[in-house]
Amino acid sequence: MNAQTIDQSRLEAFAMRAIGDIAASYSGIMVTLGSKLGLYSAMAGAGPLAAKEVAARAGCAERYVREWLNAQAAAGYLRYHAASETYELPPEEAAVLADEDSPAYIPPAWNLPAALWADEPKALEAFRTGRGVAWGEHDSRLACGVAAFFRNGYKANLVSSWLPALDGVVARLEAGIAVADVGCGYGHSTLLMAQAFPNSSFHGFDTHVDSIEEARRLAEAAGLASRVRFDVARASDYPGDRYDLVCFFDTLHDLGDPLAAARHARQVLASGGTLMLVEPFAHDRAEDNFSTVGQLYYGGSTLICCAHAIAEGGSMVLGAQAGPRRLQEVFQKAGFTHFRRAAETAFNLILEVRA
Repeated sequence: MNAQTIDQSRLEAFAMRAIGDIAASYSGIMVTLGSKLGLYSAMAGAGPLAAKEVAARAGCAERYVREWLNAQAAAGYLRYHAASETYELPPEEAAVLADEDSPAYIPPAWNLPAALWADEPKALEAFRTGRGVAWGEHDSRLACGVAAFFRNGYKANLVSSWLPALDGVVARLEAGIAVADVGCGYGHSTLLMAQAFPNSSFHGFDTHVDSIEEARRLAEAAGLASRVRFDVARASDYPGDRYDLVCFFDTLHDLGDPLAAARHARQVLASGGTLMLVEPFAHDRAEDNFSTVGQLYYGGSTLICCAHAIAEGGSMVLGAQAGPRRLQEVFQKAGFTHFRRAAETAFNLILEVRA
């Protein structure tokens, strides 16, 4: 491009935006360090602290901690009091950075970009050849990062609002029904439901062996192994034929053949049963998804969701921003006649599907 055609102010503004994105990636490693070293925990609820006090509370070297504190203050993650040269973690930031049970807790999510950077050679090959990258081929941080990213959102919404938004489902769960959780990963969604509804039985399925092993460990630790079972199986052939509730939590769009998965769900769903579809929030038109959440999901979709679907054969690669219209078409082709948006958050669509 001829330099004379460049709008210099626009160029400078965009360059600073790119620098901002680079700075954000630096903040990512600062956040994971702060979480793993207990720096945020040391500051939560403590009010203004000097660098020496934070270091002592966390058992870390003061010089490193001081530089980390300034990096976090520059990013706006901490509050700096210049007069006293102290640093403070306000309660709102603490909910995001220090409280592991908060639905806003974010530090483990930084495992995702870390894993994707580590997998860059695989992504380059995939782009050049068109081959897929299966879930199990990724850096090990991906699975734990995804599980942690979704866990607290499910904890905050699944039992309290999403299930009640489905017609009659809570009453049936309380009475006792069989539930299938397809693509369950670490089983956080399965276990949350099992804890809330002791009269029902739950069966989680996933193709990723390591995730299923972790789900079994978590079930044992929670004392739920007698009512919750986890097995390795594909979304198109898992066993059972009388599930009153079949769930897909942020997984349908990852499948190489979502139509086959929908058809199998139709076969195993009991008469009058419900299919609960939880998908990343998206509008039907691409241009309506050009937002911060859309940026997050399109990036993940490129390197995780579409890559896995292609690895599974890719007869229909939905991607993480499929939108309700395309999702409805899948289930209509599978023989379902009822499709309703039951609830939504900034990150998820919750859809009720029935035959």
